[in-house]
Amino acid sequence: MTPRTEINIRDPFVLVHEGKYYLYGTRGPECWGNKATGLDCYVSTDLENFEGPIEVFTPPKGFWADRNFWAPEVHKYKGAFYMFVSFKAEGVCRGTQILKADSPLGPFKVHSDGPVTPRDWECLDGTFYVEPTEGNRPYMIFCHEWVQITDGTICAVQLSDDLTHAVGEPKLLFHATEAPWIVDIRNGNYVTDGPFMYIADDGEITLLWSSFGKGGYTMGLAKSESGTIAGPWKQVEKPLFDKDGGHGMIFKSLDGKIMGTLHSPNKDLEERPVFFEIKTKI
Repeated sequence: MTPRTEINIRDPFVLVHEGKYYLYGTRGPECWGNKATGLDCYVSTDLENFEGPIEVFTPPKGFWADRNFWAPEVHKYKGAFYMFVSFKAEGVCRGTQILKADSPLGPFKVHSDGPVTPRDWECLDGTFYVEPTEGNRPYMIFCHEWVQITDGTICAVQLSDDLTHAVGEPKLLFHATEAPWIVDIRNGNYVTDGPFMYIADDGEITLLWSSFGKGGYTMGLAKSESGTIAGPWKQVEKPLFDKDGGHGMIFKSLDGKIMGTLHSPNKDLEERPVFFEIKTKI
């Protein structure tokens, strides 16, 4: 077993399935280099002790990307498991591609025809959302990176029902600079990353996302005033976490508690998954 405190991943994501927690994330040692070799899962029943790492994706021969295998998320949809991952190669825009498996432990295989984000956009951190007001239409929410547009944005694009490709053009949800707590990272550049949609029991939807505030890496919140993915989206003044941690999500524990996770500290090779109970309505 591997203690939580010894797991070096960024961008933690938890799938709760059949009495177990499946934890995915960006491999810490492979995050920033020029070579990435795969993605892992850790399995637990208590969020403190984990079986793993278990490799769940190994790039096939000739795979287009060779670095920055970032922010894997796994969602169950129509009886299968779909992994949304950001990939990068030299001279090719970063984008989110969709993988598929019959089990949370994979092996995950290429499903979409390359990235489902625009091929000429630098994008990352695609997350899955099904819009109930549109007959459960699938969407991906993702970030158009600051490295290309300075003021990063969060966008949404409709997906085909089989999740193989995007349908139509992306729609802007909001800019990084709309958040009152945000600070620039250098020379007027503003980050958006790590979006995740949380649907409360009363149907209210909240979009978690991360950037940088006065306390370092920060996870903030935005609320949809229409109660749909279309927004408009209003930024919550107080972040959910503002002490050098972020890129997280919310899940329900095996005993029914509302839990959050994120990585902290935001320092190379020191990142660890952190779990905390959310006791008040966000």
